[in-house]
Amino acid sequence: MHILVVEDDQSIREFVRHGLEELNFQVTACADGKLGYQLACQEAFDLIILDLMLPGMDGMEVLRRLRGEGHQTPVLILSARHSVDERVLGLQSGADDYLVKPFAFAELAARCQTLLRRQSSAASIESLCYQGLTLDLLTREASRDGQRIELKPREFALLKLLMTQPGRVLSKTIILEHVWGFQFDPQTNVVDVLVCRLRSKIDKGFSAPLLHTIRGVGYVLRHER
Repeated sequence: MHILVVEDDQSIREFVRHGLEELNFQVTACADGKLGYQLACQEAFDLIILDLMLPGMDGMEVLRRLRGEGHQTPVLILSARHSVDERVLGLQSGADDYLVKPFAFAELAARCQTLLRRQSSAASIESLCYQGLTLDLLTREASRDGQRIELKPREFALLKLLMTQPGRVLSKTIILEHVWGFQFDPQTNVVDVLVCRLRSKIDKGFSAPLLHTIRGVGYVLRHER
């Protein structure tokens, strides 16, 4: 398991790095938000431990950018900001957990292991299939009736969400939270635009449409005879 630690306080960064390495994790550590963002985009990490008050780029901005670009790596926020509002904002922005400084390393390790187990469990399912539509979760490739479909990160995230719950109508709010990782103005049309793009890829040229709009409610993946 490879963990990225983005923390500008050298004593905390080294304390966390050494502790995780003693637990046999591979650790990459940096002190700058911009560098942390670049590393998270360039390398495959199993978990990111992210401070909020960082030079170069604020930790919250790092998180928002990663989620906005479709990166689903679990993120544990490590911050001295301890108010309920701050914790809620961090979780709504796409964090998977939030630990307040000062902290006990045993608790940090336990939270990391919980997130990694959850990620490993989700990754154990290698592909999703529905009515001739297939999504490979490892290669991130899709196909329908053997015809390959190229997907961008958000298209992949939306199709994965739909295929894990076929037949269930998903509201715009649910899609926004899962695909973008944080909430937009509910009046925004980004979901409609994304659904339109995805529909053109998985339905155009095929006899039976799978992606349907339920007016005033949301969207659903289902086969209608």
